[in-house]
Amino acid sequence: MHQPISFIKFLLKSTNQHGVHSPFVYNLVTKCFYDRSKHEAYAEIASYRRELLKNTEVIHITDFGSGSKVFKTNERPINAIAKTSGTSLKNTKLLYRLLNYFKPDHVLELGTNLGIGTHTMALAHPRANITTIEGCPELLKVATQNFSDKKLSNIKSIQGDFKTTLKELPNSTWDFIFFDGHHSKEATLAYFEMLLPTAHNDSVFVFDDIYWSKGMTEVWEIIKNHPQVTVTVDTFNWGIVFFRREQLKQHFKIRV
Repeated sequence: MHQPISFIKFLLKSTNQHGVHSPFVYNLVTKCFYDRSKHEAYAEIASYRRELLKNTEVIHITDFGSGSKVFKTNERPINAIAKTSGTSLKNTKLLYRLLNYFKPDHVLELGTNLGIGTHTMALAHPRANITTIEGCPELLKVATQNFSDKKLSNIKSIQGDFKTTLKELPNSTWDFIFFDGHHSKEATLAYFEMLLPTAHNDSVFVFDDIYWSKGMTEVWEIIKNHPQVTVTVDTFNWGIVFFRREQLKQHFKIRV
């Protein structure tokens, strides 16, 4: 019941661009969130999803995260994974617009899954250097094969658990981090704290499924209140974090 109740509360408290008095967030909402342009890449994004939804191959899932609310077994068809745990088409398009808007040079993704989000980010900003980490070898094998087939050369894929792999990454700063892997309070907070030293004034952190569970909502509140965080935007599905020192500390709930 946590998600339905949280969504009702979100609807009661959220707004659109007319309730935003920060120029930075107003521009983000009007020029990015509410950009209704039919970007050419949307067709490729939708095509990739369709390919996965038609793929009936069964793979073995090694789950390092908080488990599945749908599947009872670790033997799962690719099309079922794409349908239930892949980034939704609506969120994929928003992810495209975010990368297209901010144009980050160095991007990190925690949780490749089938590569729907990774593929989208590579299309949105072809000059970005994207590093994506996935714990499950068979999921990453499917994703990397698709990246190769689509000739996406700006993606570096790493198989391993997040905690160990993050310590070995060479980057000292990241412009954009998409947290889309381990949906638990303790793990999300640990990765946030590990990656906080890599944030600079214009970095963007995006947290998936902030209302997945009571624990995820609690960690979202902790992140919002962190002294280095200045502005947050809650779209219900995602929590977006900014570190802009020139901004007053403000939190927004925006309907997308």
